[in-house]
Amino acid sequence: MKKFATLLAATALVGLTASAALAQEIRIVVVSHGQAADPFWSVVKNGVDAAAEDMGVTVEYRAPDTFDMPLMAQLIDAAVASKPDGLVVSIPDADALGDAIRGAVAAGIPVISMNSGSDVRKSLGVQVHVGQTEYEAGFGGGERMAAAGVTNAICVNQEVGNVALDLRCEGFADGLGGEVEVLAVSIGDPTALRNAVSAAMGDEVNGVLTLGPTAADPTLQALEEAGRLDDVTFGTFDLSPSVLQALSDGKMAFAIDQQQYLQGYLPIVLLTQYVKFGLMPGADVLTGPGFVTQENAAQVIDLSAKGIR
Repeated sequence: MKKFATLLAATALVGLTASAALAQEIRIVVVSHGQAADPFWSVVKNGVDAAAEDMGVTVEYRAPDTFDMPLMAQLIDAAVASKPDGLVVSIPDADALGDAIRGAVAAGIPVISMNSGSDVRKSLGVQVHVGQTEYEAGFGGGERMAAAGVTNAICVNQEVGNVALDLRCEGFADGLGGEVEVLAVSIGDPTALRNAVSAAMGDEVNGVLTLGPTAADPTLQALEEAGRLDDVTFGTFDLSPSVLQALSDGKMAFAIDQQQYLQGYLPIVLLTQYVKFGLMPGADVLTGPGFVTQENAAQVIDLSAKGIR
């Protein structure tokens, strides 16, 4: 009996060792349009790194220095040429990135999209998407503003050409059911962004939605300088320490949280399971939207400090 138990233990140990060795041989490449130093994308990268450690696999994170679709396509091509076991991509512009992604699929590399691309991933051969549906998230933001009495709003778009952001503004306008101006700005110059928002803030405007923290901070400055915080409902997509503080202070009405940590973490887990066992969810995995307000901001601030929210 003792010999049999010893044999079972040894067999289990061999199985665990073999599984660990297989995981260590798995290499996954992540190519996103967001830089790891960006407040939003740093949380995505934290999720990627945590999953790599938990799964015991090798993961490489690559992104262009700025929002540059031709360069991102080149990064995908280079990743495909390196023959990884899996590829994770964000798809802000399917027209610009489609050929590169199809090339990965044609090469037999399993591809998961994250953050942006839920509307196009099937047509590109991507197996599953991890993220939120952008139009519906924007629609929810519009409904919240309509309930707050907003009738005329600005949607501040900091990445013109990013289809996901276009869908956010479109959904926001439909959910609001009022007048919405899409204000195209660049995050490269926060002062110019703040001035652009100030110039667009006519007396009739009583709502502003920004599509990310990099646009939210200069917009908040513009509203504070104009003394408009009391008569303008201000919301944003995504979280950052400054956004959470503004929510806690009552300077913002809401932030739409897509839980981007999961957008980095889950694709690594799913690809690892697919490479090892051929397992993959049968539908997209939704990480949002959720809404953070003054009422629950304090609960989120601690996790934000840890790089998880």
